[in-house]
Amino acid sequence: MFTILIINIFYMDKNFFKTTRILDGGMGQELLSRGMKPKGTLWSASALLDENYHDLLLNAHLDYIKAGAEVIVTNTFATRRIRLVENKVEHKFKYLNTKAGEIAKKTKDDYPNILIAGGLPPQNSTYKADDRSEDIIKDDFYNQAKLIDPFIDFFYFDVLSSIKEINVATQSIEEFNKPYLIGVHISEGTKLPSGEKISELIDKLKNQKLLGIILSCVSPENYKLNLNEIKSLGVPFGFKLNGYLKTAPLSNNNKTNNKNDFLQPNEFLGKRKDLSPNKMLEFVKEFKDSGATILGGCCETTPAHIKSFASLK
Repeated sequence: MFTILIINIFYMDKNFFKTTRILDGGMGQELLSRGMKPKGTLWSASALLDENYHDLLLNAHLDYIKAGAEVIVTNTFATRRIRLVENKVEHKFKYLNTKAGEIAKKTKDDYPNILIAGGLPPQNSTYKADDRSEDIIKDDFYNQAKLIDPFIDFFYFDVLSSIKEINVATQSIEEFNKPYLIGVHISEGTKLPSGEKISELIDKLKNQKLLGIILSCVSPENYKLNLNEIKSLGVPFGFKLNGYLKTAPLSNNNKTNNKNDFLQPNEFLGKRKDLSPNKMLEFVKEFKDSGATILGGCCETTPAHIKSFASLK
């Protein structure tokens, strides 16, 4: 007697982002605005740790979809291992990442065509290049990717600050055989926190699973400063724009001062009051007219912002 094993494999169209697509907006600040009380420095992961917030998280995902988002990102930015260690909940690593995947995938019950991006954040500090060994960084990426892989359509490297991290990150997901979108961060000017230029990245990416490259968690003005260079890479490009006053770290010394990781982002980055959905739309339209096809928001962008972006479809 033979047993036939049927495996459903989803093959994502590698050209998906060659036409205009709408991503979701910021999750951490959105959850705070909806009443989530953060625990320690867990930020958005607090909505996973406390099951009373699970519906709040699900509804935030759904509201972005209702606003026009075609892609949502798992709430895994603050579930990286190092952040859990800092808050003495490392034993929850598997649970928190798995739960983030489960809640994101639940949106497909009502919206089956939505794509879920598995968010893989910087595995050390935010807005700073990770100076640890490549083996350690790779293990951290791999262990988080393995947990969210069953729930997602593609991986999204979220706010990475060096080419080293990006290279290691792409290597860490090879066994999962899924495509990926790269989110590069530039705090200010035209260089990554590592001091590298975006153009240095493309020569090192030979993988056919690359879906596109975006600048993530950057101001509209800073994106505009880097628009021509990211456009010149020859791959689908775009952004997740933020509404912070700044994203420069409080300290550039990873070894002695990681203040960024011990404060809620809104406590030291500030919130701009001039970026209404209509004002942000002016920037987004300009960038779209210049060729950007991946349109989304990051911290301090709301479903109302995403609804305005979706009007350009």
